[in-house]
Amino acid sequence: MRFEEVWSAATVVATRDVAPRIREILIRPENVNGTPYAVGSHIKVGVTIDGRPDVRSYSLVGEADAAGYRIAVRLAEDSRGGSRYMWQLSAGARLNVTAPVSLLQIDWQRRNYCLIAGGIGITPLVGAAQVLARRNANVVLHHAVRSRGEAAYLEPLAAALGDRLIVHAGDEGRRLDLAALFASLDPQTVVLFCGPMRMLEEARSTWAATGRPSADFGYETFGSSGRFASQPFRVRIKETGVEFTIPADRSMLDVLSAAGHDMISDCRRGECGVCAVDVVALDGLIDHRDVFFSDAQKRDSHKICPCVSRAQGVVTIDTALRPDAGFASSVAANR
Repeated sequence: MRFEEVWSAATVVATRDVAPRIREILIRPENVNGTPYAVGSHIKVGVTIDGRPDVRSYSLVGEADAAGYRIAVRLAEDSRGGSRYMWQLSAGARLNVTAPVSLLQIDWQRRNYCLIAGGIGITPLVGAAQVLARRNANVVLHHAVRSRGEAAYLEPLAAALGDRLIVHAGDEGRRLDLAALFASLDPQTVVLFCGPMRMLEEARSTWAATGRPSADFGYETFGSSGRFASQPFRVRIKETGVEFTIPADRSMLDVLSAAGHDMISDCRRGECGVCAVDVVALDGLIDHRDVFFSDAQKRDSHKICPCVSRAQGVVTIDTALRPDAGFASSVAANR
């Protein structure tokens, strides 16, 4: 494991809707004391899906607060059940949560920052915007949404940033042009991004085309988004020939683990590559939803991250062959 997970019992203190289909949930762990945590941190939450225990990760909104951890959950139509579970919670509900962990590295010594959020990806950037504004850094936040009415946290962000908050609302004809934006940035600007997978892929490739240092493009992900809607698909185990059907609302990792296969995993967010297995045959398409493999590796489809990625058709895998876990963790930690 890259991080030691410390779980504690917690209570839901309050819930409120901050935008259509986006609900903020304030969770107070028993040992919370307002200790600061890194900007962009997330926690894992124990959930129950169709009677089965499971885990979901949620970014923390804003800076550390003695009242507890604030998360925002979008009620997703294409959901494996986590958002539905979280939305049925009310004040007084009991949960188990981990301590905060951050994978979003920020160089606080820089002066120029460009924050980019897509939809619910605004959540880990709220705290970053607040901290940078308080430090009097040169920071601008671009928030891409389908409509302004769907944008969460506009009021606190406007209070912190003023006209440095720019909303790109599709229904207003204001599409975010990443190429033009990156071309306009000062050469010393650091970009922090969080958004759906397709938007991240576009942002990463556009940034690479500028020739700017990859270290100046930091990102946080939510790996549940893919190129096509989740649907059942089949996985065949090379060693035994046994096939499993992966339902639309469960991951390949969960199904194979429940069936007794010794599946190695860590982040469960498609970031570390520890869970990756070899694809030895493919009758269909793989929907790579991870950010660990390169574009070339995804085109080749010789491996798949079963924690988030899905497929159409039948995928034959060899569960005995895996990338070295230490190498994968090292790459993920230093990206």
